[in-house]
Amino acid sequence: MRGPDVKLLLFDVDGTLVLTAGAAVRAMDEAFVEVFGVRGAFEHVSMPGRTDGAILGDAFVRALPQSQILADAMSAAGVHAVDGQVARFKAAYFARFSEEIQKPVSASPAGHRRHRFKGVLPGVRHLLDRLSVCDDMFLALLTGNYEQGARIKLEYFDLWRYFACGAFGEDGVNRHELVPVAMARARAAGCPALDPRDVIIVGDTPLDVACARDGGVRCLAVATGGYSVDALGAAGAEVVFETLADTEAVLHALR
Repeated sequence: MRGPDVKLLLFDVDGTLVLTAGAAVRAMDEAFVEVFGVRGAFEHVSMPGRTDGAILGDAFVRALPQSQILADAMSAAGVHAVDGQVARFKAAYFARFSEEIQKPVSASPAGHRRHRFKGVLPGVRHLLDRLSVCDDMFLALLTGNYEQGARIKLEYFDLWRYFACGAFGEDGVNRHELVPVAMARARAAGCPALDPRDVIIVGDTPLDVACARDGGVRCLAVATGGYSVDALGAAGAEVVFETLADTEAVLHALR
């Protein structure tokens, strides 16, 4: 039984808990080629902090002139009416990603951090171990990843087991739409009804910070995903850490 002063912690995945050295992006690229016959649709599409649905929508727009499949599907009702195409892409993506994440890292050390580091980020595993036995902390996910994509990543690193539930990329195109979904699922999974100020998003991008602000909840940000401490502070995060390695300091901030 959890005590009355419970905090609901909603963790982002990429750049906050883990990085996969670009495995997910490579799998998306290959799945898009397989389904739509277009390579490079995700080039120059912004990804950090966005939902997979929004990312895929941008890829559709970029690929439209080169893909008769997409042109036919979108001609009548636009980008948001291609559910069958999205389902085909997701199935191909999950199959490719399950294989891609198993491969050794081969990215150039000179590349962007997200594309050259594969592993659990500093302090994460120890922090989750500590939080998982705290009666006043309820752990869930809030991520733009499709649920199966998040599961593939976190099961690979043995982190999925820490989270009772979550809100995912299927649950809204815009990230702030995921906050009420995550809160409702946490309540259904046994978390007490909470005031939004007792809900804390843990994330690594300004979009995580904006999501918390727009959802009326708090944000603890960490600079392990490509944005600096200064940038995350300027975005409005209430607390920012360089990494999550100082477990006691992070626990103190969360409380």
